[in-house]
Order: sequence, then C-alpha cells, then structure tokens
Amino acid sequence: MKAILFLGLLLLDPLHAAALRVSTDFDGGSAAIDAIDQERREIWIRPGGNPARGWPCWWFVRIDGLAAGEEAKLVLRGSERSARNNGTDTGKPLASDWAMPIAATVSDDGKGWRQTGLGKRETDRITYPLEGNGGPLWVAWGPPFTPRETEALLAEAERARPDLAKPFTLATTREGRPVRALQIVAAGKTREKPAVWVHARQHAWESGSSWVARGFVEWLLSDVDAAEQLRERAQTMIVPIMDVDRVVTGDGGKEAAPHDHNRDWHQAPHYPEVTAAQDYLRAFAAEGRLALVLDLHNPASRDLRPFFFVGPPDLLSEKARGNRERFLGLAAGHLTGPLTLDPKPRVTGPSYHPLWRRISGQWVNDHGNDHTLAACLETSWNTRHSTTDGYRIVGRQLGEALAAYLLSPGL
Repeated sequence: MKAILFLGLLLLDPLHAAALRVSTDFDGGSAAIDAIDQERREIWIRPGGNPARGWPCWWFVRIDGLAAGEEAKLVLRGSERSARNNGTDTGKPLASDWAMPIAATVSDDGKGWRQTGLGKRETDRITYPLEGNGGPLWVAWGPPFTPRETEALLAEAERARPDLAKPFTLATTREGRPVRALQIVAAGKTREKPAVWVHARQHAWESGSSWVARGFVEWLLSDVDAAEQLRERAQTMIVPIMDVDRVVTGDGGKEAAPHDHNRDWHQAPHYPEVTAAQDYLRAFAAEGRLALVLDLHNPASRDLRPFFFVGPPDLLSEKARGNRERFLGLAAGHLTGPLTLDPKPRVTGPSYHPLWRRISGQWVNDHGNDHTLAACLETSWNTRHSTTDGYRIVGRQLGEALAAYLLSPGL
C-alpha cells in the first residue's frame, strides 16, 4: 500500500511529472498555443483559426501528459488577430467574450462531453480548472460536433429505423468534403406531405446547434405518439452541419470571406451546399408543400435564454404571419427548460446586417409558399445547461412544438 501511495505522489510531483503536450491535428482542432508552463502545469492558448475563414472564437485542443487526478490549468486569452464584420475587416480583434464560456467542455475519449468547473475570469483571460485521467484530455469551447458525429447520427438513425431514416449527401463542399443529411418519412405518398427542413451550423463555431439537431432527430425517431404522427404526416430533412469545411479546419465560419453561409442565400450562391438546399426548397415550394424551415444557431455570450430570429412581418402574407405567431406560441409552451425560451422573437432587417435579404430565413420567406414558416432558433451556449444533454433536450422540445404545429387541425 505504501509503495503504491508513494508512486502516486511521485507521479503528481512536478519534478517527476510527464511533460504536458498540446495538439490540434484532428478534425475541429484549433488553437494558438502561447506557452506551456511545465512546472506550474499551466497551458496558455488563444483561439485558432484564420479570421478570413470566420470569427476566431472557436478552440479545441488535446492535452497529453496529465496523470490521473493531477490538477492543471488552461489559461485562455482572446485572439489578437483582426476580425471581419459586416463583410469587411474591422481592423481590430473580436471581443474576447465570444471565445470565453463560463466553463470549458472536456472529454476523456473525445466522444462523451462534460463541463469543467467554472472558469476564473480576469481582465484579459479566463482560467479553467482541469483534472487529468492518465490519458488524453480533450478540451474545447463547447461540445464538438464534427462530420464524425454526423456519420454516427446518420448510422444510428438508419440502424434504428431503416424503414424511415434515409441518409444522403446534400452536396460536396468547395474543398471536396461531403455535406451529409438525413431524410425521415414514413412510406406513402411523400409528394403529398408537408415538407420540413432543418439545418444547423451555417456558422461553424456554433457547435451546440448540431447537438440540438441531434436531439430533434432522436425525438423524431422515438416511439412517442406525436413523433410517430409527425413521421406519418410530414417529410423531414435534417442537415446537422452546413459549413463542413470550416468545422473540419477549426475555423469560426461566421463572417468568413467572401461571406458566410447564412449570407449566401441569393441567386448565385458561393457555397454548393447552399445551392443544393435551395434546389430542394424550391422543389418543395413548386409542389405547394414547403411547410417549415428551421435554421439552428448559437447566439452571443450574454444571451442566456434561447430565442427565435424571424424576418420582418410586413414582408409576409397574412397566412404566413398567422402561422408564425401560432408556432412561436407553441414553441414557448414546449421549450420550458432547463434552457427556457424567451417568448419574444427578434426581427432581422436592414439594421441587422447589410446582407439581411440574403439570410436563409428571408430567402425562404421570399421563395416559399404563402403558408411557409421560416425561423432561426438561437440556443444559449454560455450557461451550465449548455451541454450535450441540455442541447438535446432543446431539440426534443423543438420537435414537440413542431408536431403540435403541423398536426393541428386546418394547417
């Protein structure tokens, strides 16, 4: 017993501790590593990523060299690189709040994620407490969701319900990567069913939105009566990651040059996946059955409750305005926590962004049917409930609200 105890103490002795090593050479990996203090067991980093490929706020590292039970610190500072906004270089760094959640996200295997203890915020930095497990420790801004997680979700869905779930490739990106997606619909006269479209991660760093999409898929394939009825009633398409390229390279995506995915919805999109999504939506609209389009995002650090972004109501038909009000009311009744919806939506328009007419929701409003509903759900990332479980609950609750909306009489 004494020998074992002595060995444990020896491993935790900084003079005999293994060297800390930090790497980012994996999908989604990204950080600028400023320093590794082996004696103090501190790692100093900044967000990585190229500002030309989006806001430098995402970071994701693998740490090796921590013994089981050994304590260490991850010290994060904001990027010093000039960031873009409204389509141009601002000449100054992005506000560090975008990169500094109240707690980091950590994993022992790169698959299951939990939060660290609360970070200690100082003027220009935040320090997160870490505890070693004797093997690799994965630490990130939020729970990562890469194409690996997309493939796992699609495989699970098809394995669980091969009669309902059909994976497909929406498009191939400009950098040669597949954008994978899932169709869920019961057998029958598909072209007579309302079409529902849900996509996430038009901004690559907003990883929580993909976990919301996962929660929605899990609910839709469940044995819950409302889910079963919705599968019978509607054809549902889900894209867990739109900006696959920047998710893989660990870039932010938002405000990328020449513009990001959610400013690309116009007559000649830059991104093939946006073109492909438009083709599907136009076809659904031509058949008169484009019912609902949901765009999933994460908001700013101080937005501690989920909320919806919607387009200007005066640009909608009377029927579409009524449908939107009804859906928002149902959503407020279902998204009840632990991440509780703010029932008041926010409205985009000329004051929101110079390219607001090229945001996906407004494109849908301009090209959909007179009954089509388009909305963007922003799910809070800077809370103790902003976890894989918390996000998946939002996805489930979103599915419940969607079912209540589509299954109501007279729609």
